[in-house]
Amino acid sequence: MNIKTFFLAALLLPCFVKAQRQQLNSAEIAQGIASLSVKGSVLYMAAHPDDENTRLLAYLAKEAKVRTAYLSLTRGDGGQNLIGNEQAELLGQIRTHELLAARKVDGAEQFFSRANDFGFSKTSDETFKIWGKQQILADAVWVIRKFKPDVIITRFPEDARAGHGHHAASAIIAREAFVAAADPKQFPEQLNKDVTVWKATRILWNTYNFGGNNTTAPDQLKMDVGTYNPLLGKNYGEIAAISRTNHKSQGFGSALQRGEAFDYFSHTAGEPAKVSLFDGINISVSNKEVLDLLNQIQQQYKVSQPSASLPELLKLKKLTAKEHDFNHQLLDELIIACAGLWAEAIVPEVNYAVGDTIPVTINAIYRTSIPVKISGQLNGKKIDLQDNRLSSMKYSVRAEKSAITQPYYLKKEHPIGYYIIDKQDEIGYPENPNGLTAKVQFSINGEQLEVNLPLLFKSTDPIKGEQYQPLVVAPKVTATLSDQAYLFVNRQPKAIEVNLKSFTKNASGEVVPILPAGWKSSPEKISFNFTQKGDAQLVVFTITPAANSTSAVLNLQVKIAGETESKGFRTIRYEHIPNINLFPNATAKLEVADLKIGGKRIAYIDGAGDLVSNALKQVGYEVVHLNTSQVMLNDLSSFDAIVTGVRFFNVNEEAKNVYTKLMDYVKNGGVLLEQYNV
Repeated sequence: MNIKTFFLAALLLPCFVKAQRQQLNSAEIAQGIASLSVKGSVLYMAAHPDDENTRLLAYLAKEAKVRTAYLSLTRGDGGQNLIGNEQAELLGQIRTHELLAARKVDGAEQFFSRANDFGFSKTSDETFKIWGKQQILADAVWVIRKFKPDVIITRFPEDARAGHGHHAASAIIAREAFVAAADPKQFPEQLNKDVTVWKATRILWNTYNFGGNNTTAPDQLKMDVGTYNPLLGKNYGEIAAISRTNHKSQGFGSALQRGEAFDYFSHTAGEPAKVSLFDGINISVSNKEVLDLLNQIQQQYKVSQPSASLPELLKLKKLTAKEHDFNHQLLDELIIACAGLWAEAIVPEVNYAVGDTIPVTINAIYRTSIPVKISGQLNGKKIDLQDNRLSSMKYSVRAEKSAITQPYYLKKEHPIGYYIIDKQDEIGYPENPNGLTAKVQFSINGEQLEVNLPLLFKSTDPIKGEQYQPLVVAPKVTATLSDQAYLFVNRQPKAIEVNLKSFTKNASGEVVPILPAGWKSSPEKISFNFTQKGDAQLVVFTITPAANSTSAVLNLQVKIAGETESKGFRTIRYEHIPNINLFPNATAKLEVADLKIGGKRIAYIDGAGDLVSNALKQVGYEVVHLNTSQVMLNDLSSFDAIVTGVRFFNVNEEAKNVYTKLMDYVKNGGVLLEQYNV
């Protein structure tokens, strides 16, 4: 068998995997081969991350073996955060990656609309006014037309039983998109040679019995999704719990559930289903020659020797080349897995600045139990790979400004209800659809396969072992404000700190605050001169409000060698998701208020994570953070008020121990403010 591999330079190509590719084991290969004979698809729709039924998704993807996806209209930006103090867009980033981690477990794909989770909403009408109903409907139609589901399933009803305006709105959007996606007169601007109208067969509501609300009924379609998969060694309740536990910011750690478990479905529109979700839908590959070959591959597959299936899998690839309703991506992944082919694209540092040259090393190896020959070339240089011997090739790529690490939906300032997305082709993707990747192309007996490898930084942690993190392309120098908004009490000047950080060597220039007329900054600009990559400097500007102004916007400009940039830097690090690096605009809101405050000293007992204590400091209070031990040991009478953080009594096991002392503080005339708990 002759295998040729070609490694091409880094290109702007679709790539959504931000961690190293995982090798399929022999059982997973067997599972994948069985899935090749199925061509059906299901799209699940709801409002937020963690709304989805992970057990059903896992069952559909791994037992029914249909292509399965979840469209979450929002990224959960308005939820609570049990692991840190990130809120709004930053929390949305965390929850996006938690959702992607969940999908890696349950096997479904992930999509989003441009809708922003702006917090709790009482009704769908209120939600639509803030979201802009038509644009969210258009996004849902776009996803349906591209994904082409046979069946659409919603999590919630359209009425008050949904318990949240976003929930009800997601069901309404799903039903209307089900109709609109099939109508060429609706959103015709979406249609092109690759995207056409699509008519799903039916849409159903996945009813439920939880939270004291039972919407199931005996006459509804019923399906046991608690079956056991011996290849995976788990049933779908276990897989679902592992998937759901990835929602750590929401405290959704779940116990593994075993045994039969039933899901119920109520008809919404389209052709009713009586026995199965796929009544009247042919979800099997119809080409008899293809089916016969698939049956042969499945029967002859050897768990101890997956590479023995390579010749027939390559034959299948050639046979299905013109088949539209076939999972070509899965077939390529199975061929790669059976060949024991592995590759990575590694950079020596995690951060590079715009204009830098990025060295890239591609490491590759194949491992088979049958004789094969692999050769490849990079930029005209030929390389021969040998069985079970790691080979490497090097090249470099320039970091362009267009490649700056920033989520596509956060590139522009946006209103409260939705993100601004200018490019239609970007709609739906969880992460940037275009980024720096290494395009790996190889040929096996004349059959071409391509893999887009993300450029990653690899390191070895003495405790965690081998670690991968995504490459970060940054502005040369960033200017990060300590807050997104500043309060000027009684028009008094305020000192504003700015953290400057260099992502390249020998960067000199100045940072300049840009303010509306009448507002003043002292000094008017500050120079910097960084010699080393990673150098940082803390600078302070004192801002004085204009005489008659009540609000303004501060913009920071970083000027280097005739170029101007205006970006800050924020990184989010948690062990359960990849590092998240953002370069938001270096702007802040400035508000003027005439305030008289009572008291001076406030004790703040942290809860699940919030920024209220920062706001109290801006008002002018002295804020002292206390843990539960300090509450027990300190004399609380020295505080003019005590504030408990969001969900303090829910998330802190020691909260019950301080309750009596807090109540005694109140009985003695103290002021206790308790924030949201459930």
